[in-house]
Amino acid sequence: MEKGKPRIARLTAIITQLQSKNIVTARDIATKHKVSIRTVYRDIRTLEQSGIPIYTEEGKGYSLLEGYKLPPIMFTEDEANALITAEQIINRNKDKSLADQYTNAVEKIKAVLHYTDKDKTQLLIQRLEIRANQTGEQSSNNLIILQKAITNSQVVSIDYHSLNNESSSRDIEPFALIHTHENWVLLAYCRLRQDFRAFRLDCIEQLKIQSIKFEPHKITLEDFYKNAKKYW
Repeated sequence: MEKGKPRIARLTAIITQLQSKNIVTARDIATKHKVSIRTVYRDIRTLEQSGIPIYTEEGKGYSLLEGYKLPPIMFTEDEANALITAEQIINRNKDKSLADQYTNAVEKIKAVLHYTDKDKTQLLIQRLEIRANQTGEQSSNNLIILQKAITNSQVVSIDYHSLNNESSSRDIEPFALIHTHENWVLLAYCRLRQDFRAFRLDCIEQLKIQSIKFEPHKITLEDFYKNAKKYW
């Protein structure tokens, strides 16, 4: 018998995994749950027979039928604790939009917890102390909107005041976001400089999402780092 989660727990976890991505391969499922590919095939058949509308795309993987939603899945105590811990860390980051949206998300998570788990969660909150950003400074408020600009390939206009005390206005194509030294940094293709540049979010004074779309950049973040000297 294969080691791993009890089957009912594994089936529930597979449903969650299917909800998290458009396509999930059998290999992804096997690796995550430490089972064989054959076991994955059996599990998928079992879920289909129980009425879960799983769509199989030959050569690619599995997905849930578009539009199908399942009731909220209960969190284990360990999962809830991890999320609560993440909330405390995120609340100490310097971008207000991230802290606000994560707090909203965790409120929904808390809503599906059992009463006993809610009491434990409250106790954990009282016993956690995150010492990063101890002043509680929130120096930017644009992280969430820039995330959407990245995923939707939208040009962004910014007024930027650099650490060298230079001001400029430019249109940029957001590429990636990095959290470093407690600050968020946006990597973007600058149409003014016609090259990639780094922009600290706390130095962006004004930001406007344009209706203009750009062609997504083909390089990966790993490729970007390999060519970092070229960009700076």
